[in-house]
Amino acid sequence: MAVIDVGELDFEREVIERSHTTPVVVDFWASWCGPCKALGPLLEAAAAAREGKVVLAKVDTDANPALSQVFQIQGIPAVKAFREGKLAAEFLGAQPRATVEAFFDALVPSEAEQLAAAGDEASLRRAIELEPTRADAAIPLARLLLARGELEAALGVLEPLAGNFEADGLRARIALTQAGQLPDAFTALDAGETEHAFELLLESLPDGDGYHEDVRKVLVGELARIGAEDPLARETRRRLAAALF
Repeated sequence: MAVIDVGELDFEREVIERSHTTPVVVDFWASWCGPCKALGPLLEAAAAAREGKVVLAKVDTDANPALSQVFQIQGIPAVKAFREGKLAAEFLGAQPRATVEAFFDALVPSEAEQLAAAGDEASLRRAIELEPTRADAAIPLARLLLARGELEAALGVLEPLAGNFEADGLRARIALTQAGQLPDAFTALDAGETEHAFELLLESLPDGDGYHEDVRKVLVGELARIGAEDPLARETRRRLAAALF
């Protein structure tokens, strides 16, 4: 089902809910619109060529004025793409075939993205062969290697990642491990005892001569891993700031 007609009654189900599993491109059009008639076949051909990896939903704006209002459609054709229940990309007006194809291509997960999502070691390795800077593959693979004690291999996987807090934290953890520092904290991290691990890391800061900065990086990296909205992350960030400043 590459192309479907959608209206106000089924938009939530056919577009928003469906987009959690398959990207949905919505074509807001009308029968009187000349540019719509030019763009429509290009959208339909692009959807058909991707064989179910992207769904095209067509919304007649004359028959569905409420949807036009909700999405603030000021002119047509208006094209909006949804992924994971959210607006992911959009454009306005008729576009050439190359632009339409590129728009659809950006919605389809790349091979590396699919491999990273699979999560097993072989898939992660293949993903970073294809895209060495792909953090969502390199970081899980580095954690697997670290758990096996393959520290140099983990560092090699992390090398292409610049400006990534989790990667910086893992590099710092490897440096501390190689120096024989804080084994209890890292054992707790690996056991899922995150709060206890954070406590041990924070306690080490006042006496952390020579490795103070590495401890900070480990904490910042682990805070990035668990997410800014986690209550433990908020409290740990406050305590870390107090300890540093």
